[in-house]
Amino acid sequence: MAGSGFWDNPEAAQKTIQELNVLRLWTVPFREISSKFNDIKDLLPEAMAIGDAELTAELLAGLTEIDQKLSELEVRKMLSGELDPKDCYLEINAGAGGTESCDWALMLSRMYQRWATRRGWNVEVIDRLEGEVAGIKNITFKISGPFAFGYAKSERGVHRLVRISPFDSNARRHTSFVSVDVTPIIDDVQIDVRPDEVRVDTYRASGAGGQHVNKTDSAVRMTHIPTGIVVSCQSERSQIQNRETCMKMLRSKLYEKEYNERQQKISQLGGEKKEIAWGSQIRNYVFQPYTLVKDTRTKVEKGNVQAVMDGEIDEFIDAYLKEFG
Repeated sequence: MAGSGFWDNPEAAQKTIQELNVLRLWTVPFREISSKFNDIKDLLPEAMAIGDAELTAELLAGLTEIDQKLSELEVRKMLSGELDPKDCYLEINAGAGGTESCDWALMLSRMYQRWATRRGWNVEVIDRLEGEVAGIKNITFKISGPFAFGYAKSERGVHRLVRISPFDSNARRHTSFVSVDVTPIIDDVQIDVRPDEVRVDTYRASGAGGQHVNKTDSAVRMTHIPTGIVVSCQSERSQIQNRETCMKMLRSKLYEKEYNERQQKISQLGGEKKEIAWGSQIRNYVFQPYTLVKDTRTKVEKGNVQAVMDGEIDEFIDAYLKEFG
């Protein structure tokens, strides 16, 4: 990067910068941890020898912090896949159950927004379809941040809610299901999509947006006929921009499909760790008669449901990556 001709090829330069940023995510934390540990190693014996209880307690707290950061690096070590450093699309779809499932989809969408915000990531709504009475039928986020796909991929699957429904006048307990899918955003790989293999539908966008939303068919839905993959976008004001976003999403999904098929063949030959298939029930959220969130894959449990719904889901994600990453 210090060379005089570094920017002669802007595309190559940008790729180099991206690679450098990924490396920094490893080297910077490691150097900080090493430096802090060496400082504590030198100071702690002296503090204990002179009986400085306050300094000793502070240094021991520093060791606990170092241990936590090492655990975070251990989890990140699991994110060594080709697609893990990528940004991602996260899609939430309400299952059978009408209003109750739509409300559950909205609750999960808030949970993931808060989780991403806690990590300092950027979240953008690409597509959203409101429920007929309450909640949302589906929503698609674009999440941008270091290793966004690597972390978010553990959330793929069906999320089950058990609670007393606020929409039931008889206050009966209801079970609702919502599916979550996560796709890496692929910018640097060319995937050819033939025009005759794609059906394009346009419709009026829903939700907030003023008169423009209600008067123009700017929203776009694309269906890839050979695979049945469907993508949609209504976040942009123009139909052309929404078409471009849809095509980008479609190419990302097609590339991931090819990648997964390659990995499956490799795992069949090499006997790798078992795969958690998309579509399986991965987590139960029980609000009544007791409160508990339990991951069916790793058996990790958390009794503080409110904290989970506020985005504190890293414990589930870390356990998944350690076991299946």
